[in-house]
Amino acid sequence: MKSSRYMRRFYRDWAKAKELYSTRVTAKETDLQIFTNKPLKPDFVEERIRSYRWDIENYINKDHRFLTALKPIPVEINAALIVKDMSKQAQMANVGPMSTVAGAIAEFLGKDLLKAGYKEVIIENGGDIFLKTRKTRRVGVYVGRSKLWNKLQLEIKPKDTPLGICTSSGTIGHSLSFGCADSVVIISKSASLADAVATATANRINSKEDLQRALDFARSIKGVLGVVIILKNNLMTWGKVEFVR
Repeated sequence: MKSSRYMRRFYRDWAKAKELYSTRVTAKETDLQIFTNKPLKPDFVEERIRSYRWDIENYINKDHRFLTALKPIPVEINAALIVKDMSKQAQMANVGPMSTVAGAIAEFLGKDLLKAGYKEVIIENGGDIFLKTRKTRRVGVYVGRSKLWNKLQLEIKPKDTPLGICTSSGTIGHSLSFGCADSVVIISKSASLADAVATATANRINSKEDLQRALDFARSIKGVLGVVIILKNNLMTWGKVEFVR
């Protein structure tokens, strides 16, 4: 069983992009590492984060199910855009809407920064990433203490971005998971969809025998471009996945 304690995001110490500006921004429980091609304006970023959090929290106050539901729920027609997107992508993966929250905030903020004139934006939100780049990037896949997979990296090409790359694990971190996969990574144009599908896929894995069924589930969802599943010494992939070591 995973600990409920906050885990320091030590993997950020490994992130390197010397030509980009790195900024950490926090607002309540939201803790982001952001890389951009020019200096970030923290006040602008914090305002956008607080705005999106207010949209979500305000909706939870109206409908408490939005916070706790483990299955999709409908939302009001006049709900905020981020709330509607979370509900929509959760429906695609058959999970609760809060399973999309980290990816959704990263994606919505990332698009705000692109509209504001930033050309390169990488936002990491607890293992969930929104990425728009002008050069090939490498994204590490963290699987705990595994010596077999501890240097595994995805290669992401500029032409494929903007992109969402989201991870769920049953053995690492404090997020709720009903499975025991070491790492499930989903690649999609929608970070909120990637977040939802990563959760749903990881929930399906409790043994080696579940791997193919979980992979088939993930690849069946429209909008999913790539899948990586790691369970102990087993690795399965599908779609637009390129590794470098």
